[in-house]
Amino acid sequence: MDIIDLQFQGRAGVIATAVLRGPQGLTLIDPGPTSCLGTLEEGLARLGGTLRDVHLILLTHIHLDHAGATGSILARVPHIRVSVHERGAPHMTDPARLLASATRLYGDRMDTLWGAFEPVPASQVEALVGGERLDVGGHPVRVAYTPGHAVHHVSYLDESDGTAYVGDTCGVRVVADYTIAPTPPPDVDLERWDQSLAAIDAWNPTSLLVTHFGTVASARAHIARYREVLSRTGEVVRRSLIQGESDEERVTGFVTLMRAEARGRLSEREAVVLELAAPFEQIWAGLARYWRKQAADRSA
Repeated sequence: MDIIDLQFQGRAGVIATAVLRGPQGLTLIDPGPTSCLGTLEEGLARLGGTLRDVHLILLTHIHLDHAGATGSILARVPHIRVSVHERGAPHMTDPARLLASATRLYGDRMDTLWGAFEPVPASQVEALVGGERLDVGGHPVRVAYTPGHAVHHVSYLDESDGTAYVGDTCGVRVVADYTIAPTPPPDVDLERWDQSLAAIDAWNPTSLLVTHFGTVASARAHIARYREVLSRTGEVVRRSLIQGESDEERVTGFVTLMRAEARGRLSEREAVVLELAAPFEQIWAGLARYWRKQAADRSA
């Protein structure tokens, strides 16, 4: 397995694309956004390949930082197959609703951040449900449905070397063991997320590939630490909602806290990269939506 750093927004260590080699060609796991497509091509060239050598794209989920370039790639190389969870597949073939939702978060920064999100031909899409075993260019790969971050999230285990490709399920880790929980709206579900972490842990992986960013060698220790991070972050946001403040004040307080904690452990460059990978205001928004939905369900 090789990793291409997509140099998102000119920064190293934000988005990683994994590349598997096989007799049929190359497999990309999460090709990133179209805004980084040129960097992806440069990375493939360093590995001795081109987009024309790609025969399969595996998507952990359909968020723009993971899947945005897929349609643009297939417009140039139509034979590539795309595997994605069944709840994400319709949005890959018709991304209008996905783009409308993303625009509410990013506004006029959409093009600068992500570039185009082109539709993928339905004939090239394989819809996954979890539980499949795939032959990925000679690599035996297991698929697990791993919601929590997103309802369309899956993870992949390469049984040939024990690497689990986990997208955002195991958090954002830009350096050492400092990890944060990426919890953007609208799909955050802490109970299902914990179940997904248990499913990945049950694979007993030797390492993890997290999209933000790179290989984590002590897989099960990382999962245990991340469970604590996710629970603690959720509790911070839950407590903020019972304070007599406006949401604007709550977000400001949360972002200030996150930035102070990050800069207490990381360099300024690393702290900036961390927030590029998981904007802090979105972490609060996704968890606040989750807790408010929980409260509404209880009172219904």
